[in-house]
Amino acid sequence: MNPESDRRPHTRLGRAARATSRVAAATAPRQPEHHRGTNWLRDVILGGQDGLVNILGIILGVIAGGGSETVLIVAGFAAAITESISMGAVGYTSSKSERDFYQAEKEQEAAEIAATPEVERQEIADIYAAKGFKGKLLEDVVDTITANRDVWVDTMMDEELHLQPIQTPDILRAAVVIGIATLIGHMIPLLPFLVLPRTEALVLAIVSSAVVLFGVGVYSAVTLVGDWRTSGLKMVAIGLGAALIGFLVGRLFNVAG
Repeated sequence: MNPESDRRPHTRLGRAARATSRVAAATAPRQPEHHRGTNWLRDVILGGQDGLVNILGIILGVIAGGGSETVLIVAGFAAAITESISMGAVGYTSSKSERDFYQAEKEQEAAEIAATPEVERQEIADIYAAKGFKGKLLEDVVDTITANRDVWVDTMMDEELHLQPIQTPDILRAAVVIGIATLIGHMIPLLPFLVLPRTEALVLAIVSSAVVLFGVGVYSAVTLVGDWRTSGLKMVAIGLGAALIGFLVGRLFNVAG
């Protein structure tokens, strides 16, 4: 005899209780999962890589163009400050746009539910039927969700549109993290020129930038997905390749001059 069958409710009351518990589990509001590590990683990479590559390109461009040490340092710090503020503002406006998009879609979904409730109800049924619900249980799930307009709208936003709300603290966090990461990225290639002769400083700037880029690629692969060697080398190639363009532009202007 199957021991599982002995524990299965056979009475009408037992079956009703079992169905009710399954409906409650299926329709209970889920706590939003804030994948902080991924969000922080994205923001740090966005700001840090942009800052590092940007300033390294400026340094190589100034050197290739024959600029003096003073020009290099002044241009570097000016770029560090302005770029950090700019990138922080970009992070803020980007996240705010995502929040506004979510709100607009939510209002649209609410309007569709008000205008064509039967169509939207069928969409709920289709969503949960695809998850394996059927018969009386599916009807109970649909009835439970559509009985509350807010739950109905939130379910459509999550299950149909796959959109998650963005809170104001998250918007501010993104702006601050991206801004600080950009500033730190700028400092990595720039600081050697404050304490070392130009040649040694340039070598250290390139090597330290490559090491940091490789480390970011490795961490990204380990934290998310992918081969750490490939990810690290790809990050180095992209970063130093972009900075090389700054050198070529500076060289071009130096030759033309």
